[in-house]
Amino acid sequence: MSDRTHVVVIGGTSGIGRHFAQSCAERGSDVVITGRTEDRTKGVAHEIGGRTRGLALDLADPERIMAGLADVERVDRLVLTALDRDYNTVREYRAADATRLLTVKLTGYTAVLHALAPRMTDESAAVLLGGLASHRPYPGSTTVTTANGGISALVRTLAVELSPIRVNALHPSIVADTPFWSDKPAAREAAETRALTKRPVTMQDCTEAITFLLENRSINGVNLNIDGGDVLI
Repeated sequence: MSDRTHVVVIGGTSGIGRHFAQSCAERGSDVVITGRTEDRTKGVAHEIGGRTRGLALDLADPERIMAGLADVERVDRLVLTALDRDYNTVREYRAADATRLLTVKLTGYTAVLHALAPRMTDESAAVLLGGLASHRPYPGSTTVTTANGGISALVRTLAVELSPIRVNALHPSIVADTPFWSDKPAAREAAETRALTKRPVTMQDCTEAITFLLENRSINGVNLNIDGGDVLI
């Protein structure tokens, strides 16, 4: 078996997931990324380069997750960043949209760990992506806030059940240079103003935080906020 680190990034075709996958590929790791469509995922894997390959996987269909990950043989580092966006209020509630997001973030993440845990070792670690909407809800964040709060609880039970595999979660505020936020200057500027650091959170910040959570062997069951001190205001 190769001594290279084997990394799986669920939701690795864009944003934080892709940035982290790129950093792993540049360090010579064997990297698997997943995305919803086969052609796009394989195309992004080719762009990342190195020892990167792409698999099609839709976490909104958890019954297919086991089969979708069947040829992943080894997992040293697992990062789950897949998400759906849902602007959904209680007064104008769209249950189908809410169900899809919650399935992706809670059932889907858990199903991935169910599928891959047998291919992880005592030294393996996983990081789940949540978000600060759990602490700082906004109009329309009903489902997002619920999902991120669920991630905070889920990471603790996963750490207990999967021990000695370590499981942690990262909860960023607005990440200014992701594709979703990069064309929304008002939101980016508001986040920068609120942060005590007076600078926005970036994908590089998130990659460094994920790496810390994965590599520090005494960090387990932790929900790490990355917000420049936003939640203190």
